Amino acid sequence: MTWALNHVEDIGGLLASHAVLAAVPLLIGLLLAIPVGWLAHQQHWLRTPLVVGTGLLYTIPSLAMFIVMPLVLGTGILDPLNVVVALSIYTVALLVRTVADGLDAVPAQALDAATAMGIGTPRRFFTVELPLAVPVIAAGLRVAAVSNVSIVSVAALLGIPQLGSLFTDGFQRNFIDPIVVGIIACLILALVFDSLIGLFSRWLTPWLRPRSVT
Repeated sequence: MTWALNHVEDIGGLLASHAVLAAVPLLIGLLLAIPVGWLAHQQHWLRTPLVVGTGLLYTIPSLAMFIVMPLVLGTGILDPLNVVVALSIYTVALLVRTVADGLDAVPAQALDAATAMGIGTPRRFFTVELPLAVPVIAAGLRVAAVSNVSIVSVAALLGIPQLGSLFTDGFQRNFIDPIVVGIIACLILALVFDSLIGLFSRWLTPWLRPRSVT
C-alpha cells in the first residue's frame, strides 16, 4: 500500500517499541514463574492456591491494569514501565501452571538416576528437571508471547506509542490503511516470537532432534 511505503520509518519505530514492550515482560515473567511453578510442583498443598491465584491475575482487564499501574508504581500514565509490569504479571499468570506441569512431566526414572549419581537438589533442578521440562514450558511461552503482542496494543489508548497507535490513528481518521498495516505487523511479530521460541527450545533440547541415518 502507498500509505505504508510512505511511512516505513514510522512503522518500523512503532514495531520496535511494540517488540520491546512484548518481549521484556515475557523474559521477566518467565524468570518469576519458574520458582513459583517449582514451588507448586514441590509442595502439593500449595499447588492449587498458587496456580489458581496466579491464574486469576489474567482475568484483570488489560486497560484497567494499565490505568492502575501508575497509581501503584508512582509512574506517569505514559511511562512504558506500566506496560512492562502489567504484562509481566500476565505472563506469570499464564506460565506458573505451565512450569508446574512441565516439571510434573519429568520422568521419575531420570530423577532417580540423577539422585543415584549423587547430584544434589539444586544441581538436579538446573541440569535435569528444567531441561526436560523445556518442551512444555516453551509451549506455554509461545502462548504468552502471542498474548503479549496482542495486549500491548491496548496501551495505545493511553497514548503509549507502539503498533496499537496505528489502530487508534486509523480509527480517529476513519482511515483503514494504518489499521490493516497494524494488524499485519502484529501478526508478523507474533509469528517471529513464536519461531524464535521454537528454535530456542530445539536448541536447548538436542536429544529431541531427529537423528540422521547414515
